[in-house]
Amino acid sequence: MAQTLALTPVVEHLLGGALSKLYQALGVAPADAAKDVASVSDAFKYEFLIAAGLIAFFLIVRLTLSVEKPNPAQQIAEMIHEFTGNQAESVIGHGYERFQAYATCILLFIVFNNLLGLIPGITTPTSQPVVPLGLAVLTFLYYNYYGVRTHGLIGYLKQFAGPMWQISWLLFPVEVISHLARMMSLTIRLYANMLASDLLALICFSMIPLIAPVAFLGLHAFVALIQAYVFMLLSMIYLGMAVSHEH
Repeated sequence: MAQTLALTPVVEHLLGGALSKLYQALGVAPADAAKDVASVSDAFKYEFLIAAGLIAFFLIVRLTLSVEKPNPAQQIAEMIHEFTGNQAESVIGHGYERFQAYATCILLFIVFNNLLGLIPGITTPTSQPVVPLGLAVLTFLYYNYYGVRTHGLIGYLKQFAGPMWQISWLLFPVEVISHLARMMSLTIRLYANMLASDLLALICFSMIPLIAPVAFLGLHAFVALIQAYVFMLLSMIYLGMAVSHEH
């Protein structure tokens, strides 16, 4: 347990400080903040740490932006931007730019959450079902919001009924179930793959000498990158279908 919580004191310090100030403003005892932080799951603490790190990274990139002499952080950010931009353009098509920021955040957030499992003693946050579920629900709400915003509520719902009104009564409930199933699909795919990768690495470390598990850590890293990419790609596909006018 001591190894599992290797990084959590940092997060607890950050969360505890923020909660203490909030509680003081509300007239609540600061001691309750530490108690509440301690009750938060490790997965959430790691998510918080990664989110804070990504925000800090992009703030540094923005504050040190230079056309003539881009620093390494800016070069990395530009490579990520180009990669997600190319993917979004090929999947979503015209008007992809407004969705690129979301796709980039999803990709990076999942990548770093997945890669945390490479650190000995830390359970991959995305191997906890609540984390992929939260990302899946957010993606579901996001693409449906833009679907309604693009077509209007009635126009968007018409897509669920299909092109033939004669069978719309049958297609509409099927489409609704299909869209709801997307959340389950996104959740299970990410959760199951990362859980299996974690368990495989744990078994290999406990049963096989040191050299062999190194290969499985490489496999874990590969699975981490692939699953983050697949989640981002599916999010783009759902967005493209929601805002497309070709129905």
